[in-house]
Amino acid sequence: MTQSLSVTVVMPAFDERHLVAEAVRRVLALEDARIARLELVAVDDGSRDGTRDILRRLAAEHPARMRLVEHPENRGKGAAVASGIELATGDVTIVQDADLEYDPRDIPRLLEPFLSGEADAVFGSRFLAGEYRRVLYFRHTLANKVLTACANVLTDLNLSDLETCYKAVRTSLLRSIPIRSRDFRVEVELVFKLEKRGARIFEVPIRYAGRTYEEGKKIRAKDGLLALGAMLHWFLVDDLYKPDEHGSNILVSMSDVPKFNRWMGDAIRPHCGDRVLEIGAGIGNMTRNLCPRESYTASDVNPLYLEYLSGAFAGRPYLDVRRCDLADPRDFEALEGRYDTVVCLNVLEHVPDEAGALGNVRRALASGGRCVVLVPQGPGLYGSLDEVLGHVRRYTRESLSQALADAGFDLETVFDFNRATAPAWWWNGRVLRRRHFGRVQLKALNSMVWLIRRLDPLLPWRGTSLVAVARRR
Repeated sequence: MTQSLSVTVVMPAFDERHLVAEAVRRVLALEDARIARLELVAVDDGSRDGTRDILRRLAAEHPARMRLVEHPENRGKGAAVASGIELATGDVTIVQDADLEYDPRDIPRLLEPFLSGEADAVFGSRFLAGEYRRVLYFRHTLANKVLTACANVLTDLNLSDLETCYKAVRTSLLRSIPIRSRDFRVEVELVFKLEKRGARIFEVPIRYAGRTYEEGKKIRAKDGLLALGAMLHWFLVDDLYKPDEHGSNILVSMSDVPKFNRWMGDAIRPHCGDRVLEIGAGIGNMTRNLCPRESYTASDVNPLYLEYLSGAFAGRPYLDVRRCDLADPRDFEALEGRYDTVVCLNVLEHVPDEAGALGNVRRALASGGRCVVLVPQGPGLYGSLDEVLGHVRRYTRESLSQALADAGFDLETVFDFNRATAPAWWWNGRVLRRRHFGRVQLKALNSMVWLIRRLDPLLPWRGTSLVAVARRR
């Protein structure tokens, strides 16, 4: 259990010269045992009333604790939040509006679920039992409850306050999410994307001192209508990862095909023993299909995936999550001889040193242990999709069998998997030169798995993938 956390507070500000100095003072005055270090990133979003000059003065007075981002023109709250997140360095990032409707003294309260290791995101709710809230605008409250109910139907969450501005999120998670909304729709976007990323979301009660429109409240009725449109948009559209060196934005699309993943799991499961190491577990698409086991290690090199796996499979005593790079022998030092099965699906083709990678697999296996390897098949299919996924090679039966034999394995069986999509892979990767999977194509694939499974053995060409099962000599 963590005792304290470093915190980044992102403060978007637009024409708030009467309140912004006090907002900054209250944030920087926070002292709490739960906060190891606090930094403030203020974002002036094209203010025209003198707010920028005030923020410049404050940033100069607190150079070690405050940074200032300046937008040359007003871009909207979402754009300001996105700019602030780019500079966040704390363990947790919290958005604090400059209008003082939300009390910075509640920030330590938002940290509690993070400290216990239970949360990936914590929302401050104005409608739970807080110490106080200002009584204002029944219609505004009713609209918020309607919007929250609509969001809950679409996300299957049970939030009490969708539009709260107090959203605290683990910084590594938050920085990996692309933020597209430029205005107040950022609140909806974050909720939907956090839910789709499988984040563990908590709510805590907060104090709320709302202000009137005469006092400068900026949200309007049209923003409610825009929020409804944003809900429908982010319900239909998956845009969950920024591009990174791990190809997270491409690989995560496979979570959209659970029926396909179950088919793959059915093909792999009969060859798995009781003590399994899965290399390249991603976000657990295959882990869910192969568990439970006597012991199961889900591994990956992507820190975002490791965070997700730790949260998604928390409470399963037989399962542990660890970083394991197939190309790095140091990651296998503590794993030597621990497993009767190593599952390596769509990983070997990424590693330039094929022999070294298979040697690491062999090292993790007990004598007579079995490896189950799935790789892309057919050098003639190599195209733009392989390039964007970082594939070094595509295999033939002969090349995979030889690689396993050279690494000290006796081949038990090798078989084609997924013949049906080979023409589509060739068309998209070789002819159209696409660099991502189309959502419609993935949905169509998932809906047709029942038919593809039956037709696959009858098709006359090679499969998109090749599965080999081999025992350690």
